[in-house]
Amino acid sequence: MSKIIITAIGKDRPGIISSVARVLLQLDCNIENVSQTILQSEFAGLYIVSTPAGTDLETFTEKFNGAFEAEGLQVHINPLDANEPHIESNGEHFIITTIGPDSKGLVYDISNVIAEAGVNIINLTAVFEGGDNPERNIMVYEILVPDTVDRHILSSTLKEKATSLNLALTFQHKNIFDTVNRI
Repeated sequence: MSKIIITAIGKDRPGIISSVARVLLQLDCNIENVSQTILQSEFAGLYIVSTPAGTDLETFTEKFNGAFEAEGLQVHINPLDANEPHIESNGEHFIITTIGPDSKGLVYDISNVIAEAGVNIINLTAVFEGGDNPERNIMVYEILVPDTVDRHILSSTLKEKATSLNLALTFQHKNIFDTVNRI
């Protein structure tokens, strides 16, 4: 089997994931990973899929576009290179949460500190509701901190940057974050 990545973007509506999964089932594919979100009124989904041997990417793309073109869902399909090296995954997961006023460059300012430390962002959720209540502007970064990075220095550097941006910032190990925020 080979693998592909499918990107689906369009106006949100009920049933998009079900429709994508139905087409993949019809094509005898297996979904290995999915990440999907709604941003305002837009659906965005990423699927890593294993396909049967001999799958023709053009036919696959035509089938997908035919199934979703009328619904306004844009689908892009690309092969995954099995030989491509993966990003280093040794380390521990931490959660960074910022709360405070929105400003241009805010995502850059925090993500740049993370990048300069050699740390990878695994997931980012940012909700900027603005208005009179800056407490409603929240960013949550899940990061993978390699064993070679000093977590205390990273935390201090992030907190210094956050203070300069008038943000409250917490830096927690993912296990602690999950325990504290368990529903």
